[in-house]
Amino acid sequence: MGRGRAKAKQTRVARELKYSSPSTDLTALQRELGGQPSTYVTPVAADDDDGDELAGRWATDDDTDDDWVASR
Repeated sequence: MGRGRAKAKQTRVARELKYSSPSTDLTALQRELGGQPSTYVTPVAADDDDGDELAGRWATDDDTDDDWVASR
């Protein structure tokens, strides 16, 4: 299929989409927008203390960082 024929087909499809009035399933739309309760269950976090150990290690102020910045 040449470029002219392909462009004509795209134009025809675009016009059909623009000017057609498809039938809308209003009952399906109402069900979708009705706010059905979710079946998603929030996972429960494990009780680990490993994060606290890392946070404590990185929370301490290290004077060597300040010296490095001042020397630049």
